[in-house]
Amino acid sequence: MNQIEKDHELIDRMIVYYEKDPKRIQHFLKVYTFAKLIGEGEELSPEEMFILRTAAIVHDIGIKISEEKYGSSAGKYQEQEGPAAAGPLLAKLGYEEGVIDRVLFLIAHHHTYNNIEGKDYQILVEADFLVNLYEDGCSRDACVAAGENVFRTKTGKWYLEKMFL
Repeated sequence: MNQIEKDHELIDRMIVYYEKDPKRIQHFLKVYTFAKLIGEGEELSPEEMFILRTAAIVHDIGIKISEEKYGSSAGKYQEQEGPAAAGPLLAKLGYEEGVIDRVLFLIAHHHTYNNIEGKDYQILVEADFLVNLYEDGCSRDACVAAGENVFRTKTGKWYLEKMFL
């Protein structure tokens, strides 16, 4: 199975995971799309792109558990609970250990905006921000602040500017 087929299989699994929750399904699909576009614009290697796309698909997998356990979808709970949910799923689908390890790291840090290490991490954060700024109806000032404090890639900044500034 090639990487695109793996993306489709994982997307299908996540749609089933979020069944009857179109908001969550649309969120991860939008983050996946922006991550893919920014990654291509930043010329990531095929391996980096695969890890980025995989992480984008499952980045919020911890939300359901967080809401059940803590009554909250706060980012810190997503980071805490997400890896334990994603690891077995990715292993069951035959993802390589190195890919799983990096994806779990990205899930565990996707709401941590300091000490970002790696293009895949930076792009996942930017893609999630682009979607959240829209979904949360953030002000122009919040978008400007995100651009100054979070966005680092040329491609991510371009999308931010064209959509919000």
